[in-house]
Amino acid sequence: MTKEFILELFSAAAMQRWNDKIRPVELKELDKQAHKMTIAYFLGKFEESTEGFSWIEIIEGGLFEFLERLVITDLKPQVFNRIKEDKKKYRELTKWVFAKLEPVLSPLGGEFLERFQHYFASADNTVNKKIINAAHFYATRWEFDIIERANPTGYEIPEIKSFLQARQERYYDLAGIQQLALYQKYRNFLDLCGQLRFQYRWSHINMIPRTSVLGHMLIVAILAYLFSLQVGACPRRCFNNYFTGLFHDLPEVLTRDIISPVKRSIEGLDSLIKAYEKEQMDKEVFNLIPFNWHDEMKTFTEDEFSSIADIDGNVVITDTETINRQYNEDRYNPRDGAMIKAVDDLAAYVETYCSLENGVRSPELAEARRSIRDKYRDTVIGNILFHALFAQF
Repeated sequence: MTKEFILELFSAAAMQRWNDKIRPVELKELDKQAHKMTIAYFLGKFEESTEGFSWIEIIEGGLFEFLERLVITDLKPQVFNRIKEDKKKYRELTKWVFAKLEPVLSPLGGEFLERFQHYFASADNTVNKKIINAAHFYATRWEFDIIERANPTGYEIPEIKSFLQARQERYYDLAGIQQLALYQKYRNFLDLCGQLRFQYRWSHINMIPRTSVLGHMLIVAILAYLFSLQVGACPRRCFNNYFTGLFHDLPEVLTRDIISPVKRSIEGLDSLIKAYEKEQMDKEVFNLIPFNWHDEMKTFTEDEFSSIADIDGNVVITDTETINRQYNEDRYNPRDGAMIKAVDDLAAYVETYCSLENGVRSPELAEARRSIRDKYRDTVIGNILFHALFAQF
């Protein structure tokens, strides 16, 4: 993992979407990609028993499309869709995208680069690609509904609406899309996730660019997944690490982003906040998703920074090194909580770096950087040298 790759991901926090339309709120590329992957999780849960289904392909497909979007962000969707319809032109475009990204991606290994290339060369009719495409569509439609309310008779609005309505018909065979059409509570769950697009981190400090809670969660998810590959994690461990990263701050939609100094300011306040988050999640969130998803979502959102393994039906607290030696198999349902926490702090540290690079300085920012850097001065988890990663920034 390199500084250049991490900064490439963070660049999406400054990329404006719908920037030729009236927008009542800022819509950023990082937030769109994060919302897309929460939707992909929802749709994927209804397809887990489908032949050919793979969480790893969904995770990597979402990442590959995100990386592609970082390069072609200036292309209007209408132009990009026309290019995709011409296979020869689209192949040329993907080759150009790969050439742009190869210097940044090459440290992730040759196999990763091969999968990146293969993804865009393969057919779109697999269940995994259909889920990713449907999630992309739903997140775009969610944004468009905001744009349309602000500019109902604006230029291109009727054409975009017609295009999205026609595109929606492609995904009606997905059970999750059918469920969304039938049940308001499922739409409410995805709306709730979407609200974290408008909830900014570090709200008490001037930051440039500002990162939303949802965008931060995607950064943590991506880095947690790539570090999982680095330690040779089994597929279920990769799944748990990624989606814990993607949902770990979901309770903040109910409590807002409470900074660490406030949590530590009064003895017992942190545990009180956790108890309140659990109570509100039970009351406001879990009734929006199927009951048989509850235990998994609790794993992602409660005690999310504990490293765990399931041994004969009993969840035990462990660590990454022990998981590597004894529990690195799907049947143990392992999760590297300490690694995810380190990634969470790394993402926060990079946010401070980006602000300083953009000319924002304050005593609070300097103290936050010092506190995080000191915490990871000698940290190694698995074979990941976190102290060296922090030193790059």
